[in-house]
Amino acid sequence: MKAFHSSLGWKLFLAFLAVILVGMAVIFLSTLFTTPRAFARHMAIMEAPMNSMGPGMGMGPSQGQGFGPGGGWMGGFYQNFQASFYESLLIAIAVALVAAVGLSWLFSRGIVAPLRAMAAASQRIAEGHYDERVPAAGNDELGQLAQRFNQMAEKLEQVEAMRRRLIGDVSHELRTPLTAIKGSMEGLMDGVLPATDETYQQIYQEADRLNRLVDDLQELSRVEAGAYSLDLRPLDVSALAATVTKRLGRGFSDKRIELRLDLPADLPPILADEDRTIQVLTNLMGNALQYTPAGGQVTLSAARLGGQVQISVRDTGLGISPEHLAHIFDRFYRVDKSRARAAGGGSGIGLTIAKYLVEAQGGRIWAESDGVGQGSVFTFTLPLA
Repeated sequence: MKAFHSSLGWKLFLAFLAVILVGMAVIFLSTLFTTPRAFARHMAIMEAPMNSMGPGMGMGPSQGQGFGPGGGWMGGFYQNFQASFYESLLIAIAVALVAAVGLSWLFSRGIVAPLRAMAAASQRIAEGHYDERVPAAGNDELGQLAQRFNQMAEKLEQVEAMRRRLIGDVSHELRTPLTAIKGSMEGLMDGVLPATDETYQQIYQEADRLNRLVDDLQELSRVEAGAYSLDLRPLDVSALAATVTKRLGRGFSDKRIELRLDLPADLPPILADEDRTIQVLTNLMGNALQYTPAGGQVTLSAARLGGQVQISVRDTGLGISPEHLAHIFDRFYRVDKSRARAAGGGSGIGLTIAKYLVEAQGGRIWAESDGVGQGSVFTFTLPLA
């Protein structure tokens, strides 16, 4: 019974079997009820000439007549019986055909109706109505198809929403430096702003910010499309950490933030792309440097966990509230946009790029925080070599 409710194949099999059984039953019952009348009518036709022959003139088996189609009055009897049988059989077949067609129509309608609904819904989705859904009743193949269809429609709706949000975010992010550059240039032309090194430095910083945003967008489009190659080979985590700390060491010193490394000496090598892994580490360490106040601490640690190496960047900075953790890797998402801009923050794309790069190398990445002011931990894993 469970297989019947969960399998379209069983439903079709039992449906066709039911049609056949009903057809056979109709043929049997129709023949049973129509044969006597047909036989009686044909016997009445045969009795008329026999009665006109008078007593003693009947013919029977004693007179040597055969029982076949050509054997005298018995032959006529046989022919009439055969005719009556064929007549009743034709009637039964006609009735069975009508019943089979009716039942087949009912069964096929139940199967085809959901498919037609999905065809109509897919047409509406193709026209841009991404909120279209179809009823998903049952656990058979049609029900599963309807569920997958609704999942696809939901994904398309999310992609469309992300596309619109991306356009809005990009427009907003581009407008900010362009407005600053335009305002500064107008001030210079009107004589409101003095033509000093400070003014030109401000314009240069905004232009550089705009250039970084364009580079980030280009990098994001590449990683999302997978339009890059990975050179996976055994790498020493300590060597990667040394490269990153050398790049960012000056920033930690200037901000008086203590940088600690907790890397076991017996840590096995990982299988990863060197440039991409350094890019991920630089992004995470850079965020920790940016959002940790002076006098704080940032710790880069690593440990073996099964068939992977888990690398973590822990800081004593601003922290992240729980409602933001689920979106921290979304494009252009920043916990505090105004504070990020005031602190010279990036475009909010770096963590998104890091997520794609880690997952492309067979790992995963996540963020943890006890709340605002409690610091945060960004962790990612990469497979062992």
